[in-house]
Amino acid sequence: MGAFTMPSLGADMDEGTLQEWLVKPGEQVRRGEAVAVVETAKSTIEVECFETGTVEELLVEPGTTVPVGTALALIAPFARAREARGEPEEPKEPEEPKEPKEPTPPRPEPRRTAPSSGTAAARAPAPAPARAHGHSEAGPLLRHLAERSGLDWAALQGSGPGGRVTRGDVERAAGGAARPPRIRATPLAKRLAAELHVDLGSLRGTGKDGAVRAADVRSAAPGGATTPEHRAARPRTAEDRASARRQAIAALMTRANRDIPHYYLSTNVDLAAAMDWLHEHNRRSPVGERLLPAALLLKAAACAAREVPELNGFWVDGGFVPGDGVHLGVAVSLRGGGLVAPALHDADTLDLRQLMAGLKDLVVRARTGRLRGSEVSAPTLTVTNLGDQGVETVYGVIYPPQVALVGFGRVVDRPCAVDGLLGVRPVVTATLSADHRATDGAVGARYLTAVDRLLQNPEQL
Repeated sequence: MGAFTMPSLGADMDEGTLQEWLVKPGEQVRRGEAVAVVETAKSTIEVECFETGTVEELLVEPGTTVPVGTALALIAPFARAREARGEPEEPKEPEEPKEPKEPTPPRPEPRRTAPSSGTAAARAPAPAPARAHGHSEAGPLLRHLAERSGLDWAALQGSGPGGRVTRGDVERAAGGAARPPRIRATPLAKRLAAELHVDLGSLRGTGKDGAVRAADVRSAAPGGATTPEHRAARPRTAEDRASARRQAIAALMTRANRDIPHYYLSTNVDLAAAMDWLHEHNRRSPVGERLLPAALLLKAAACAAREVPELNGFWVDGGFVPGDGVHLGVAVSLRGGGLVAPALHDADTLDLRQLMAGLKDLVVRARTGRLRGSEVSAPTLTVTNLGDQGVETVYGVIYPPQVALVGFGRVVDRPCAVDGLLGVRPVVTATLSADHRATDGAVGARYLTAVDRLLQNPEQL
């Protein structure tokens, strides 16, 4: 049996608060499926399960703060869960009966006659004795389902092998076919709805497949949740969140400045070709497929990281560990203060439309607390773009254990000489903050040169 534990969602995370369960005991989950909402000092994140199986037990109540690594739930593999529900294993093909070898008789064998029905019955295998309903073989999950449905366990008739009671027997006995459509809601949402007298059927869920979440119930409750239990499970106030985020960021940046020997490089990139290509692309594209300059900058940063892999990875245990792909962390400022840098996975392989769509999606979910755990724990290189804030140059602090951070400023028109002629061109300042333990200035210069070259040929991005 596997334990689903409080994950580490960043180098600065020591503990997390379980805000909400998105599953309940008896539900099947698959690897990569969101099963819980966890609040860290920096953001609220949907955490995925890393095993496929059935939720056997939830160990931690919503509103509880626990250290990283604490077991939150137990997940049983499908085979064990099937046995617990009393479902039969895959049937095996019966083997063909083998004719017994007859010893060579010392005298001529007497003529045989057809066996009587009694003889045939004697040779046939005896049927396995039926067990009384097979109740002793059913697991706790099946019993729990029966009790929750208000059924008398001893009175159930089983249709499985040997009279074993199966999940189908319980559901038929409970009149499942005649029940009204089931409302999808998380366990915490159902409990809050009952306590706050909120009709779940009237709510529009924001969870997976439209499931109603606790936040949906709280929003619909008149006056909000006011009991101590509700207050414990509710997200902290905006002031509390901002303060916690600032403290977490300050602690991490202090550590990064102390432990990482930074070096800094910058270059001015002529974006005339890139902006001309972008304007022509947007002129020919529907509104929903138009691109922002940020898409070109991010794609160039990702492709350059593929060319210069020494900057794409982590400093761990005194050595550099390359990333398993270019997972580009994108710095997103949060409402009310704070910063988070979720990852665009395999950003170097995305076309510009996919990258633009992924960027929009990340920003929206980052600011609404809907990020996934794999998105905040996996970046191999972070990019910060403050151009929309009017900043021309930004030198960032590396986010450990990464070894580099790329910065882009505002695209500005500047006078510059091209082919011996003075003109005005759109220019952006690209900067690099890098870890001197992993690389040196020559490697960093190679990276910025690659970014410049890629932006001169936007049609190849």
